[in-house]
Amino acid sequence: MPRAYSHEHFTASVPSQDQAGDMKHDSISSPGVSDQAKETASNAFEAFKAGSYDESLKHLGSLQELNKEDYKITLNKAITEFYKSGQTTTSTLKQTLMTLKNQMHTAVDDIDGLDDVENSILYYNQAVIHYHMRQYLEAISIGEKLYQFLEPFEEKFAQAICFLLVDLYLLTFQPEKALHLLAVLEKLTVKDGNSKNGKGESTNSTNKESTAMKAEFTAMVEAAKSKMHQYKVRAYIQMKSLKACKREIKSVMNTSGNSAPSLFLKSNFEYLRGNYRKAVKLLNSSNIAEHPGPLKTGECVRCMFWNNLGCIHFAMGKHNLGLFYFKKALQENDHICAQLGDGTKKFTGIPMCALLANKRYELLYNCGIQLLHIGRPLAAFECLMEAVQVYHSNPRLWLRLAECCITANKGSSEQETKGLPSKKGIVQAVVGQGYHRRVIQSNGEGQSAAIPVASMEFAAICLRNALLLLPEHQQHDSKPDSGSKSCSQSGSTESGSETSDACSGKTQEGDKFIPAAPSSPLRKQEVENLRCSILACSAYVALALGDNLMALNHAEKLLHQTKLSGSLKFLGHLYAAEALISLDRISDAIAHLNPENVTDVSLGVTSSEQDQGSDKGDLEPVESSGKQTPLCYPSSVSSARATMLFNLGSAYCLRSEYEKARKCLHQAASVVNTKEIPPEAILLGVYLELQNGNTQLALQIIKRNQLLPSVKPASSPDLRKKPLPFQSSQPVQPIQTPSSFTQVQRK
Repeated sequence: MPRAYSHEHFTASVPSQDQAGDMKHDSISSPGVSDQAKETASNAFEAFKAGSYDESLKHLGSLQELNKEDYKITLNKAITEFYKSGQTTTSTLKQTLMTLKNQMHTAVDDIDGLDDVENSILYYNQAVIHYHMRQYLEAISIGEKLYQFLEPFEEKFAQAICFLLVDLYLLTFQPEKALHLLAVLEKLTVKDGNSKNGKGESTNSTNKESTAMKAEFTAMVEAAKSKMHQYKVRAYIQMKSLKACKREIKSVMNTSGNSAPSLFLKSNFEYLRGNYRKAVKLLNSSNIAEHPGPLKTGECVRCMFWNNLGCIHFAMGKHNLGLFYFKKALQENDHICAQLGDGTKKFTGIPMCALLANKRYELLYNCGIQLLHIGRPLAAFECLMEAVQVYHSNPRLWLRLAECCITANKGSSEQETKGLPSKKGIVQAVVGQGYHRRVIQSNGEGQSAAIPVASMEFAAICLRNALLLLPEHQQHDSKPDSGSKSCSQSGSTESGSETSDACSGKTQEGDKFIPAAPSSPLRKQEVENLRCSILACSAYVALALGDNLMALNHAEKLLHQTKLSGSLKFLGHLYAAEALISLDRISDAIAHLNPENVTDVSLGVTSSEQDQGSDKGDLEPVESSGKQTPLCYPSSVSSARATMLFNLGSAYCLRSEYEKARKCLHQAASVVNTKEIPPEAILLGVYLELQNGNTQLALQIIKRNQLLPSVKPASSPDLRKKPLPFQSSQPVQPIQTPSSFTQVQRK
């Protein structure tokens, strides 16, 4: 399963207030205007900086009468009115910017020269609005175009563009791009600092003014450096590069002290190292009460605090305690949303920076994963169904929903009675017994499988969606190094392939990823592992629904995957054999039930297959803590081969090869503990002894509830001609194997 913390950062992340503050023009006048217009423009700008928005609007109105064709005046009026409303009229401002862009008959894609630099403020404002409305790809497209013309911009505006892009790259899990841009930004900051110091010495202003300017600029540079250190830590955390992160953490603590963002970052770092107690201690030492609320920063720090505690306890295997903290985070989030007026349904009336404060669906995702671990699939289903309405393009989330359905129906769908597993949905009920048994057919007006309820039919739809969302196999690609890696692991991510020439770091072609919000994006090898899990679940669900042809198709596809893990290979052979037996293709089923097919039943990740970019060993506690092999799953290769032999005996029994079936049964019983022999195998042993005429031995097997050494068959041939209790029209079915969910739930 995806780690619940994969999409939730430990730091107060977005510098939303910085972006909002830079939306204004520094100059309203254009070249060639009169002195009166310049003076009016200067007055309007000064009034805007002072917060006198009514006075600024009056000056802008006078300026518009002097120059009605300058669209910048209209833009500044819209921005001033936006600030006057307390930054709550986001939709109105967005519409105004779109109208102005259409009036200029230009598009961001058409920016190809320095003549378009004059329109940069308009484009930047659009990117900021896209950012706060969570339209990150659109904002990145605009920001990367503006980055190409960074040189002509003034220092503060250039910094704002870079910081906006860095934040967008981190929100879209592209840490290498963010680090490359931070290196450029660092050089730009140092260069600007040197040039400013040189200019300050040659100015004609008074010493006091010069000192004040230097102090203001020094403070701005220090704030930028502190922010850059925090961004670097976030990037290294996403890359799981703990050595580099450790060095950068020291810089953060030196520049920011024991502030809430720095302590949250350090707690996240200790969490990744497996030092959970220290991570909790750092979180508790942060003074979140002093942090500004979401109306100023766009962040609910209390919500992040409870969520992070839930993530830590999740990794420690304390799932009930983790669920308690996630619920606390949800309550805090709902409280904030109630104060804001529910920003999920409308944008007007809420400050723009607060639009990102609502984390309800990310928290529901976390709660759903936690509930699935606890063993409450129906409650998990409700949480994940609400989350999938927002994150409907996440194949991993669809798999989790299917696992909820499988767990909720475990037992009922596994042990279909009356010999009618394939009639589900057609047969309404069975009344009576023996000759008086009657099958009541449904009228065809039953509930649709597409209705979201925790049923096996809906599980099949979820798994189909998950498969469709995965990219197709590419023949020219090298084989993914997936090995026995967990199919749902949310490991480190590499930067994407959509890089621009100006602001992209080095990437490898094999590290392309597909988005899987709110969890980490899927790299190529993770996609192949996830495909294996989905196919295994699909085969299991198809068997439960009686669709044997589809189950065989999924099982064969699973077995043809490259470098299939031992656990899923074992399940693939069992599911294929069960489907073939139901299709009366016993010989083909026997080939799948060969015990030699089982060479490995491991569930976890070997140390050699850790994600690239991580420090070997550091992530081991995170990957292994709190996870145990399900009791119904074979714990060793010998017990797995015994399961294959039990099923092989059942297959031989269907072909009336009773002696071979008996040998398989006793060979399997000799390699496993008596308590590990499934009850179906006991019943099969009873059936074989009755079929062979050994009534006394069959009675002993029933009384002792264990397989006994074979004895000589009874001498009377008449016993074999008598009808036996187990000679029914319904043949003995293969032993039901563990569900695929018990194998793929491992992270």
